[in-house]
Amino acid sequence: MPLWLQVETRHGWLWAYNLEHLDLIRRFVQASLRERAPWYETGPTMTLVARLPAWIKRAKNRDEVLRAVRRIHTSLVAA
Repeated sequence: MPLWLQVETRHGWLWAYNLEHLDLIRRFVQASLRERAPWYETGPTMTLVARLPAWIKRAKNRDEVLRAVRRIHTSLVAA
């Protein structure tokens, strides 16, 4: 089944399964300080955020990723 929440950027496709997933991406990218959860060292080592593509996690792409998230969100409101 194709994903509805997706948009192409110059680095690749940004997509989300649902609004909750999109919000998680937005909050992660928007954060100025990205700390690991205290359980990270003893618990699962691959979180959802850890699996995001590197270009999404790079600070230099922050503005572009946030614009893409807004475009996806706006397309939902317009529909």
